[in-house]
Amino acid sequence: MATPLFEPAKPRRAFDEIVTQVREMLRTGELVAGDRLPTERALIEQFAVSRGTVREALRMLEIAGLVELRPGTAGGAFVARADPSKLATSMLDMIELSQFALGSMFEARGWIEGVVVRVACARAADEDFDRLEANIAESARLADTGEWEKKAAVNVEFHNILADSTGNPFVVAIMRSLMEVMLKFVLALGPIDNAVVMSSRRKFMEHLRQRDADAAVAEMDRHLYRIHAMAPEVSN
Repeated sequence: MATPLFEPAKPRRAFDEIVTQVREMLRTGELVAGDRLPTERALIEQFAVSRGTVREALRMLEIAGLVELRPGTAGGAFVARADPSKLATSMLDMIELSQFALGSMFEARGWIEGVVVRVACARAADEDFDRLEANIAESARLADTGEWEKKAAVNVEFHNILADSTGNPFVVAIMRSLMEVMLKFVLALGPIDNAVVMSSRRKFMEHLRQRDADAAVAEMDRHLYRIHAMAPEVSN
């Protein structure tokens, strides 16, 4: 094995140090979602750097989804709340760059959804059932009015509500990220016969209310198979 050759180390860039310190404060809980960072002037003084360096660091933190930059006199840099769309964007980029195939994503989605359904069967409360039933009713209404794009979004939201019923915020974040990606492909498929979706939803809800995890997972698997089987028609 040849001995690797390294280039001379470069001094750490100042804005990297700012980003690192903010990340560390987030990790330790010294900063939490909603907190306002010091003003730009205060950051310049505390870090002993230029205005340009502070702005570059804030831009990097914003891109990473860690801070939100708000304009106006009451604005500034605020610690952002978790945004699943950031992960969804990364997933879409990976798919479009052919880093992994759609089939792999659909397979993983089925595994994740299976776990969500099993936990939901054990933990879902009456208010969760109400939200799911309201979602189904809204989907039927939108199908009647011909608003298929809104209906598609509502059908996808069903899976997010199901994830909410697990009571696990990490699972919720993963599912919401995955569903943002799935919505793109559902919309690309075009209108889908809502009668098929409604039939599956009603069967699924019956199993969910009975806390029959095996039957609920089997029905969800059948539904996902039908949707995923259409994917080859989608150009990405």
